[in-house]
Amino acid sequence: MESAGIQASLSGRYATALFELARDAKTIDQVEQSLARVRQALAESAEFRALTASPVLARADAARAVAAVAQSLGLDPTTTSFLGVLAENRRLRELGAVIRAYRTLAAQHRGETTAEVTSAHPLTDDQVDNLKQALRQRVGREVAVDLSVDPSLLGGLVVRIGSQMIDSSIRTRLNTLAHAMKG
Repeated sequence: MESAGIQASLSGRYATALFELARDAKTIDQVEQSLARVRQALAESAEFRALTASPVLARADAARAVAAVAQSLGLDPTTTSFLGVLAENRRLRELGAVIRAYRTLAAQHRGETTAEVTSAHPLTDDQVDNLKQALRQRVGREVAVDLSVDPSLLGGLVVRIGSQMIDSSIRTRLNTLAHAMKG
């Protein structure tokens, strides 16, 4: 089972603890939405990324900064408290992995499978809907997608569902062609 693998890592243990708190409070979706805002802030704000990665920032300063970020993002109380715990325990650098693990746990709770999708450019809503439909047909159940962008792919997608990987990126195709030509 995938959740056993999640619990084996440090970020997975934090995500599991957050998920259990959210489940008990019946706020799984609210926490997931808050974590999506945190993930977006990590992607868009160099200052926030620096805050989460700084090993020299004092615990109290990190906790105050995270509380201010949580307030500005309008996060739910459970997520806000959780970020404070990460700051106090000097684990903010684990935040990206915690968010991914939480999303996986929430998807499993809903009976979904999570697909990590990396594209060269942001996908439109229609593209995401079409991708979800194609993945649903492939795996036979609902699929939640965790989207990220990597311009080095040049084009196409890299999709990971559990241990399966579908790589249709132009970068991989070019590398394969170059390798074949050396042959």
